[in-house]
This record gives sequence, C-alpha cells and structure tokens, in this order.
Amino acid sequence: MPMPANEIEDMIRAAFPDAAIEITDLAGDGDHYAAKVTSAAFRGMSRVRQHQAVYASLGGRMGGELHALQLTTATPD
Repeated sequence: MPMPANEIEDMIRAAFPDAAIEITDLAGDGDHYAAKVTSAAFRGMSRVRQHQAVYASLGGRMGGELHALQLTTATPD
C-alpha cells in the first residue's frame, strides 16, 4: 500500500519540528519520493548521519510502505 506524502512529512516533522520539508512524488505511484529536509538539528552532523536521522524518523517504513526516498538534507543558512 502506498504511503501518502503528507504522512511522510508528518513523521519527519515530528522528529524535526523546525524543519522546512519539501516532498515530491517522483513517479506518481505513492512509492517513490524525493524529500528535501532543512533543519538546524543537522548542524555538526555528517551528511550520512543526517540521512540516518531522517530515515529513523520514518519508523521502519523504508523498504516496506515507502519503496524509495531520494533524500537531500541541509542546515539553514
């Protein structure tokens, strides 16, 4: 069953309340998304650790309900 974009955004926002989040459905199928997450919480983290933190916020749904997530993370300027 596909995962709606708003559900992905809600889960990420729960972990990163200050985040600016942009979700794009890449294939129109609810399974392949791109997400850009910008949060001050990422300061001092490596890019790998930032991505791990976002994936952790999805509670194990990667590879199941959510097939693919192209992820871009950043800190605010």
